[in-house]
Amino acid sequence: MLDPLYLFVFAGLFSPGPNVILLTASGARFGFRRTLPHVAGVVVGVGITSALTALGIGALILSHPALASLLRLLAAGWILWMAWKLLTAMRQPRAEAGHRPFTFFEAVLFQWVNPKVWAIALAAASGHAAGLGPWGEALRIGSAFSGINLFVCLFWSFAGSLLTYLLTSERAWRLFMGSMALALAASAGMVVL
Repeated sequence: MLDPLYLFVFAGLFSPGPNVILLTASGARFGFRRTLPHVAGVVVGVGITSALTALGIGALILSHPALASLLRLLAAGWILWMAWKLLTAMRQPRAEAGHRPFTFFEAVLFQWVNPKVWAIALAAASGHAAGLGPWGEALRIGSAFSGINLFVCLFWSFAGSLLTYLLTSERAWRLFMGSMALALAASAGMVVL
């Protein structure tokens, strides 16, 4: 029988959020192959974040309301900055010199301020525990998040790269990047509410 944790993690990570939006936009702008370091960074970062959450870091943060509020504001600010970067990319249908996708380490670090990952990890750690010790739970949840997220990230990056065949006009490109920027900005708004 399939562990309900896997279905929960898949549903949480596959649905639109900052990672899905950024990977889809990166696939469209830079292509699938150039987006792979970003994919790898998301996979590793999500695994680490969820494992640490299972160890109790998430609960520790939530027990300090001032720290939780500060982290929410930092997360919203960073996400809004990325939305701005996507919005300014509307003028550049294809990647130009000096423009690049996220690096592996940037994508890993982004998971620390990605509120969607923290929320899903907290829910998974509290609602889908298997009764293992702390390190066993951390390994179980971290590997579930990383393993499932690998396929989720590859899917959205590849889907974005396929969009380049549809985004042949400047108008189509602007509409796509504008909608990605707007969706990302909306996710920042949900962080602080």
